[in-house]
Amino acid sequence: MESPPPLSALSPQPPPEQLSDIKAQLDLVLLALEALVELGSEAMLDAAKQLNLASLMGDRVSLWRLRQASPLRQGQGRKKLDVNEAKALVLVSAHLAHQHQAIIRQAISRLEALATKGEPPHRAALLGDYLDRFSNLYQERMVEEPAVAMDDLTRLALKLLVDLIFYSQTQGARHLWVALLERSDRGADGHH
Repeated sequence: MESPPPLSALSPQPPPEQLSDIKAQLDLVLLALEALVELGSEAMLDAAKQLNLASLMGDRVSLWRLRQASPLRQGQGRKKLDVNEAKALVLVSAHLAHQHQAIIRQAISRLEALATKGEPPHRAALLGDYLDRFSNLYQERMVEEPAVAMDDLTRLALKLLVDLIFYSQTQGARHLWVALLERSDRGADGHH
């Protein structure tokens, strides 16, 4: 993989009012990666070290605080996410997606094959496990007011899975940053 872009290379800068939506979207991308490849905080911290971002997320507590900044999280609001922290999470997310590109491609391939046959995604073990883990992680960590229907969670998980393929590419961090800016500019809340 080519060296990641520096934080300053991810532009444009979002206005402060967009950061809340960006936080929510970023947390969902990481949740999808966690569910698909069973990532833990150690993998995220290792990626931060490899990308020379340990100053922004050098331990489990700082990573937890960054993730808790999402407005979708239960108990959120403990920390405001600044632009550089958001960019650092983008770089880590794209790096991890690139590392796990093979499994992302495999999941997408199975999803396409099942869609062609008109069969539900959970028929493939890889997708069924992903959807179960995503649903469990979402319900465990996110505020559900109002409660999110299982079909909506499945659609969200599958949309995020498809998005991951773009973030796993060479310019993945740039794709993710631009997508975050566009979604937050539209006022997307990420869970419908």
